[in-house]
Amino acid sequence: MFNKFLKHEKGITGLETAIILIAFVVVAAVFAYTALSAGLFSTQKAQEAVYSGLKEAQSTLELRGSVIATANATGENGGVVQQISFIVSNVLGGEAIDFTEPLGTGNNGEADADSTNKVVIKYIDDSQTINDLYWQATPLGTNNNNNLLEANEKFQITVGNGTAGINGGNLINALTSALDTNTKFTLEVITPNGAVLIIERTTPAYINTKMDLR
Repeated sequence: MFNKFLKHEKGITGLETAIILIAFVVVAAVFAYTALSAGLFSTQKAQEAVYSGLKEAQSTLELRGSVIATANATGENGGVVQQISFIVSNVLGGEAIDFTEPLGTGNNGEADADSTNKVVIKYIDDSQTINDLYWQATPLGTNNNNNLLEANEKFQITVGNGTAGINGGNLINALTSALDTNTKFTLEVITPNGAVLIIERTTPAYINTKMDLR
């Protein structure tokens, strides 16, 4: 009778137990590795986003001082703006920005088609848009005598040459409708990285030779 009952009893050997434990450990390790990898990936992406945002902030320009317009003549009629100048510096004393000037072998007031300038200045008003104006950069104060706007440096940017028709031309050559009295316009200074510096001004009712645009 005992042999009859004992014949159908089954047990778990030590080997089977070890196999089950190993299987649990392997599954747990796979889940742990997946969770750890996902966490590291998320951390890396967050770090990249932070560094990218910091780089954008450090490569952003700020306007320093006034925006000065130069006209070819004075008066309520006949006088038009031929040149605009302003001073820029780096926000936060950040990364250097390449202000290599555009080529201006023509006289249309725009950068040459084969120009390699990294900074682009765009003009917009109600009647027209010029995508790549000719401009010049002049270092002011402390500088390294190069084309890079670096920390604690200031560049005076002059849009258009002072003399119409030569050395790149000026705004009179570039614009289809002249920039005269009571005209609202926008200059966008577009750098390779960082936010676009937007300068919005309105010309006064009377054109002087030199004007501080407000």
